[in-house]
Amino acid sequence: RDTFPMDVAAFDSCRLEAVPVEFGDYHPLKPITVTESKTKKMGRKGSTSSTSSSSSSSMIDPLSSVLDGTDPLSLFAATADPVTTADTTRKKRDKDDSLVVGSDFEPWSSKRGEILARYTTTEKLSINLYMSSEKGKATTPGSAVSEKVRTRLEELDDLEEGSQKELLNLTQQDYMNRIEDLNQSLKDAWASDQKVKALKIVIQCSKLLSDTTVIQFYPSKFVLITDILDTFGKLVYERILSMCLDNRGSLPDNFTPESVNDTAKETCLNWFFKIASIRELIPRFYVEAAILKCNKFLSKTGISECLPRLTAMIRGIGDPLVAVYARAYLCRVGMEVAPHLKESLNKNFFDFLLTFKQMHGDTVQNQLVVQCVEIPSYLTLYSPAIDWILQCIAYRAPEVLLTEMMERCKKLGNNALLLNSVMSAFRAEFIAARSMDFIGMIKECDESGFPKHLLFRSLGLNLAMADPPECDRLQILNEAWKVITKLKNPQDYINCAEVWVEYTCRHFTKREVNTVLADVIKHMTPDRAFEDAYPQLHSIIQKIITYFHDFSVLFSAEKFLPFLDMFQKESVRVEVCKCIMEAFIKHQQDATKDPVILNALLHVCKTMHDSVNALTLEDEKRMLASLINGFIKMVSFGRDFEQQLSFYVEARSMFCNLEPVLVQLVHSVNQLAMETRKVMKGNHSRKTAAFVRACVAFCFITIPSLTSIFARLNLYLNSGQVALANQCLSQGKIGVCFNCIIILSCQKTEYYYDQSRGCTRVIRKLLESIKAGAGSERVCCWRTEEYKRYQTPGGRSCVRE
Repeated sequence: RDTFPMDVAAFDSCRLEAVPVEFGDYHPLKPITVTESKTKKMGRKGSTSSTSSSSSSSMIDPLSSVLDGTDPLSLFAATADPVTTADTTRKKRDKDDSLVVGSDFEPWSSKRGEILARYTTTEKLSINLYMSSEKGKATTPGSAVSEKVRTRLEELDDLEEGSQKELLNLTQQDYMNRIEDLNQSLKDAWASDQKVKALKIVIQCSKLLSDTTVIQFYPSKFVLITDILDTFGKLVYERILSMCLDNRGSLPDNFTPESVNDTAKETCLNWFFKIASIRELIPRFYVEAAILKCNKFLSKTGISECLPRLTAMIRGIGDPLVAVYARAYLCRVGMEVAPHLKESLNKNFFDFLLTFKQMHGDTVQNQLVVQCVEIPSYLTLYSPAIDWILQCIAYRAPEVLLTEMMERCKKLGNNALLLNSVMSAFRAEFIAARSMDFIGMIKECDESGFPKHLLFRSLGLNLAMADPPECDRLQILNEAWKVITKLKNPQDYINCAEVWVEYTCRHFTKREVNTVLADVIKHMTPDRAFEDAYPQLHSIIQKIITYFHDFSVLFSAEKFLPFLDMFQKESVRVEVCKCIMEAFIKHQQDATKDPVILNALLHVCKTMHDSVNALTLEDEKRMLASLINGFIKMVSFGRDFEQQLSFYVEARSMFCNLEPVLVQLVHSVNQLAMETRKVMKGNHSRKTAAFVRACVAFCFITIPSLTSIFARLNLYLNSGQVALANQCLSQGKIGVCFNCIIILSCQKTEYYYDQSRGCTRVIRKLLESIKAGAGSERVCCWRTEEYKRYQTPGGRSCVRE
């Protein structure tokens, strides 16, 4: 009797306590239970449900609330402040989360093309195609809901009952075409509101990722199949998002589950229930991972709860290659929807380390024997997946994490595959600071599984972006080159040498670079191996001229010109010459007369000039002429005018097929004559008079070879004025007069009248020059600066009409 009142009180308190219903227990077909609650301290969902239930049970007088003394505006103001504060905090948090993945994160799309190009096969492939059924398509508008559900379940069962067609003996290109057809079929089925068919296609494609019969092609297959999964995930997300719009307009980017209506939630749950009913593990995992973002419609913590569960599901995949790519896909989706959840990324990588020994197990070894695949080739198949997982983990990670990864590598016996991925994922500054530690770990690696030269290449890529400690730089180069120079395969050698050339140019002098070039020539010359390595050799040239701007030092290197001789293919050779000339024009500040530079660049320009033929485009000719003109302008022998004229004569003989170059040479020689007049102050000696006549003769010999009529007319007039200014009367008057009259009289009457304005100017200048005479000040006023106005920065001559 003493305890009875306490039991009643406890019972009453339990009966009055309102328990909020989660979305997982909600279903529109369940009966609605009305609960009356008198407790004021309730959550947001509880208060909403209580209000709705009360309003459904009894009618409330809207005016009655006025009599209780409360002001509706005051209540609104009181409740608005905490909501505003919560919204501001949420928006700030969401904004910070969205900034976790910035532009410095290399997206998956940038790796896609490289994977497809690298992992190819000549083996025959097979694929299972879904054969669409007519079952259930003709439904009347009055069909019952249960009948529609039964039909859809039967359609899903068709996939399990063999409604598929297997295509055998497909080439790689045929296989890729079939996958693209499936992707298009998925879009078409979705557009025609055949959602079950779309799901079937995705399930069928996901099953292909469990097939490793052609193991060399698996990374490329993964890329192709996940493209379809991405398309499916995007379609489902946009479908549910469109159901949330109603009459409120679009949802904000950082919406909450509370703002999602019941219909959208029901549809979203329906998709997850359908996927949960898939029998096989791999398609169930991939399809659910593809729509992982849809958890945002259901719960704030839905994604964070699903990621660990999906990570644990991968433990059921027996094939280590299939499992690591499943982890890579989960990490990729996780970085897109929740990049701040680093725990799942780390868990995926650590689970992979636990299963690392499976790669060398009997099952895998037997499979490799059947497919005739060597273990080094097999291990390289893991690289894209491991690189991506580590890239996600290492993104904006502290330096301490790299130390932890290095320790884990050591515990696994310095596994080369893992070590290579670590060096590829973490920031170059972190790797460069520990260069000697990594070299020590590389030395201890077993070379039978993963080649050491690939490890040194990865290290070299990091050192090209960040500087190691200065005291270690020479030792690092020596240790790396000891391994590189022992490589027998020319392709392996040049792939490594290309990377380490940049490190050498960055930190050392001409002597070390010359030694590296000599070693490259030694390895690539036998059997003309350089013919298969033109891209790498071109890259080496670009890196050298990037770091060496003093061309006297560059061309004095003993092995630089022999290195250029390895470019035997004309198109490649011309491109290399263009790069050299562009670098010279860009970085050479002062005019030069260095014979080493002149001889080398004349050879380079001659190579470009000789590539011109009848099929060469005009734009190409203009570009080549611009580069050669830029070089001609940078040559100056100072007061040694005779040597300067000799250079122009040699250039005319070498570049006779490019008219802009000949025009530039005529202007340069005219300028040289006026420079001579300026030095002599208008009073020539016998020697300088003979030199000036030689300059005028150069011009009147060169001009007739031009095809442009007005270019010849203007150059004749300009050269004649220079001749008259330098007291070369016979050459100036007679040459200009007769040549201009001959040119004008030999042209067709129609052309003459079409160009009447230009001809009028020419005739006026001609008459003025003849009338002026040798002593006229109007002729002598032609100065050297007049020619400078004809030159453009790009090296082309602008002849005035």
